[in-house]
Amino acid sequence: MSKKEKFHSRQYLKLKLERKDLDEDPFVQFDLWYRKILEAEIDFPNAFILSTVGADGVPSSRVVLLKGYDERGFSFYSNSLSRKGRDIAENPVASLCFWWPEFERQVKIDGEVSVLPEREADEYFKSRPRQSRIGARVSRQSEVLANRQLLEEQYNQFRSEWKGKSIARPDFWKGYVVNPVRFEFWQGRKNRLHDRFRYIPSPDGGWSIDRLYP
Repeated sequence: MSKKEKFHSRQYLKLKLERKDLDEDPFVQFDLWYRKILEAEIDFPNAFILSTVGADGVPSSRVVLLKGYDERGFSFYSNSLSRKGRDIAENPVASLCFWWPEFERQVKIDGEVSVLPEREADEYFKSRPRQSRIGARVSRQSEVLANRQLLEEQYNQFRSEWKGKSIARPDFWKGYVVNPVRFEFWQGRKNRLHDRFRYIPSPDGGWSIDRLYP
């Protein structure tokens, strides 16, 4: 069997997902899965694809890191002047997609985006390594950069000028939280007959759960 044939014939055989296995609350269900991912000690367990759409209607995706989740939603941090920051300012909605191949699982979350309180952004920024804080200050994220050398020179200059000084969070560096309006939990299965369940808000204030065709 060639590499191409092997790639296309791959089967998903590790786990299954039944309706009875699901918690009625999608936040709890996410937490159950996420804790198993953390216990497995895989690389970048909190990485997810963040998709946004600006005023021009053109979608854009990139990998970012989850920094927390609670009853408000799922949080991450970014330069608000970047493309994703501009997209969110123009159209405050986003889609998150977690993919954990070790478990053949993915979770998709669609929701509305809001900015976290500045106090929380300040606290998280202070917790970052000093080198990362400098990087956040000097990077004009998503703008054209003439060459790598220029970026490194700006980094070294800032590091020299701020030696021994506290590096505060810049105004453009913000925290965001995605408040979900839809969840999908996907479990890979044999013959591409995957298990896929959707949570959407129900009129009674809870969540309606439906199995979807894969």
